[in-house]
Amino acid sequence: MVLAAPTVASFYPDMEATKVAVIFGVRNDRSIALAVAKKLVQQGMAVAVSYTETTREDVLFCLDQAGIPTDLCGLVDVRYEDHLVRYFQTIAAKAGSIDYVLHSVAYGSNKVLCNKLPFSDETAPEYIDMPLDDLQEAIDIGAYSLLRVVRAALPYLSANASVLTTTYNASQRVVPKYAGMGVVKACLENLVQCLAYLLGKEGHRINALSPGLIMTTSAASIQGVRKMRKQSAAMAPLGNIGLEDVAEAAAYYFSDASKKVTGNIHYIDGGLNIMGGTE
Repeated sequence: MVLAAPTVASFYPDMEATKVAVIFGVRNDRSIALAVAKKLVQQGMAVAVSYTETTREDVLFCLDQAGIPTDLCGLVDVRYEDHLVRYFQTIAAKAGSIDYVLHSVAYGSNKVLCNKLPFSDETAPEYIDMPLDDLQEAIDIGAYSLLRVVRAALPYLSANASVLTTTYNASQRVVPKYAGMGVVKACLENLVQCLAYLLGKEGHRINALSPGLIMTTSAASIQGVRKMRKQSAAMAPLGNIGLEDVAEAAAYYFSDASKKVTGNIHYIDGGLNIMGGTE
């Protein structure tokens, strides 16, 4: 006797979910990825949220507080393709095909950010002295991992699936305190455009959200970030943004409303990206 594969509804009996989204990058309650997960669940979707060995407790606590089922959660290190392959296989076995994927992952050491570590006598490197190994690690986690995610997801994507990642305008502008991470985001954006061409042949789409500065854990590691937010509030025509603004934009890309949109870098920064100065 052949048993029918379990449906999404069997894991989300009270939600009647019809779409499945896989989300990478939740760290804590200030994560963009968590805000997106909450938004998708509100819309009746099933979400599979990954965690790492160091974030597991925080992620599961955040999901519990948000009332998000954890049946589809799992341990994943995006540096390892076998982790991703097993994770997507597990999700597909439990929930069927995958409709949406969010890649919101980044990491840069203090040497990539050219920051001095707190309570350390170590001198922060100048940009020109940024170590290659540190930059390679940042690119591996923050950019190349998108390729791994897409490769692992492809066999399980539904028709017209949508992939989304998160970037920052330091890819296009000099943001001194962001330093080498601007290189990472530039690499990521180019990957999005090239993948848009390749995935389009399969009927899938990929785009990137480029939010303004939000006080996430990652942003907090940028020296002078509060001053930067004050400056952006003064310059941006619509002022600073919040997590909900990014989640709303993600909901657009994770819907049929964007079914003919791909390779796009979508700014959510109150219009800051168009400004060259203030009055």
